[in-house]
Amino acid sequence: MENSGGITASLQGRYASALFDLASENGTVTAVETDLDRLDQALDESDDLSSLIRNPEVSRDALGRAMNGVSEVLGLSPLTRNFLGVLAANRRLGVLPEIIRAFDAIAAASRGEATAEVTSAHPLQPEQVEALRQKLEAREGRNVKVRTNVDPDLLGGLVVTIGSKRIDSSIRTRLNSLAQAMKG
Repeated sequence: MENSGGITASLQGRYASALFDLASENGTVTAVETDLDRLDQALDESDDLSSLIRNPEVSRDALGRAMNGVSEVLGLSPLTRNFLGVLAANRRLGVLPEIIRAFDAIAAASRGEATAEVTSAHPLQPEQVEALRQKLEAREGRNVKVRTNVDPDLLGGLVVTIGSKRIDSSIRTRLNSLAQAMKG
């Protein structure tokens, strides 16, 4: 399934596309999406887990056992567990966050949705995320799923990415533009 953004052209995209195809055949796309959201949250919340999946000194076997334990704790579906085992065996767990994003984009595109990556300097309140989602849906003319990230370096404002479109209203970018203008 080639996407207009070229998602499946990358290694991560190929893994995500293969997982999506298997999940589609099994009718488990929603379950796998939920699993990947849980994994993404676990990676965000656990520096140890993030370090583990990127550590080249950990053997494939040990990585496989560790991911099996994580799968057990998170209650992941058999397809997701097997997929993590394949990633561990192929030493590809380090790109798991990118695979998760690619899978989300493929799943959203298959439903006619768009995924917006929204980065803010501070965590957004649920009502702010909902208001932003509604504005993005009006702009895009389709359903939009919003994924939020926090980057204190932005100072304020937002950076919104939907597919290949980027809206950057961050204070950091505005200050950089002002500095360039002042250089003349």
